[in-house]
Amino acid sequence: MTPVKWGVLGASKFALNYMAPAIHAAEGAEFAVLATSSVDKAAPFQAFCPNLRVHLSYDDLLADPEIDAIYIPLPNHLHVEWTIKALEAGKHVLCEKPIAMQEAEFDQLISARDKSGLLAAEAYMILHHPQWHLTRDLVQQGMIGKLRHVSGKFSFDNRKDTGNIRNRPETGGGGLRDIGVYVFGSARFVTGVEASDISARVRFENGVDVVADVQGRFGDALYTAYVSTRMHPYQEMVFHGEKGVIRLTAPFNARVFGEARVELHTVGHTGGGTVSTQRFPADDHYKLQVEAFGRAVREGGDYPVPLEFSRGTQAMIDKVFEVAREV
Repeated sequence: MTPVKWGVLGASKFALNYMAPAIHAAEGAEFAVLATSSVDKAAPFQAFCPNLRVHLSYDDLLADPEIDAIYIPLPNHLHVEWTIKALEAGKHVLCEKPIAMQEAEFDQLISARDKSGLLAAEAYMILHHPQWHLTRDLVQQGMIGKLRHVSGKFSFDNRKDTGNIRNRPETGGGGLRDIGVYVFGSARFVTGVEASDISARVRFENGVDVVADVQGRFGDALYTAYVSTRMHPYQEMVFHGEKGVIRLTAPFNARVFGEARVELHTVGHTGGGTVSTQRFPADDHYKLQVEAFGRAVREGGDYPVPLEFSRGTQAMIDKVFEVAREV
């Protein structure tokens, strides 16, 4: 398979630490160009990719005839604009989450994608990790009986980093858009249904949400979740059925927060509790994401996380903001 030649639009810290190395390491991918306003910002990227070319403007990258796909790690409020620009320039696009700020913006994205005939998707890396496909299969196959409750937790503390785009309303900051996508989207993926009966309590600081406590239903299952950018780092997802429990220990930052493990808690033949654990010590969901994108580009198959799926998660975020009671 001819490698997909990638350009990265912006020298963000996240791109440097995660996605650019993943593109460089992925099979069927070539990290070819970085667009940045400063040659100095390119140096740490060239440290692991010595042959990397540099464009000093974003438009120059979009005009580069050698580039097949663009990865966009820009601040949230720029995602729709540059995704559409890249599509119109004839490039496939993988854009960081959230790819849009409101559900209605997906009309523009889907229209631009369909008009171009190219692939455009949100970089929702967790659904490329095998732990999530295992979890969905266990739930859908009835391994824990009828699902009765889903809970999600995701938090970190960045209150001291006041200049961070996540703490700035003008760049689309806040915890729900940054990490709420994970506790919402993963539950949608596993259950295969949309959330209903949503209620929420949200605390804001400087115009951005920093703590959100959310309740609702996924079908017959109750749903509770919280996300926060003002609490000790923690993450967990739990799916509780009538005959068992599935717990994911590092559902969103596998290998960074800790080893990804899927625990299946059931009752044994003798009546005592048993725990079956499947471990994923080495799977890199960023690299798997790039490889899945490349296969969809080169082979024309369906991409596992289409814009239509991402739209559903954004609709849930919009609903939380709509019904939230400020605390």
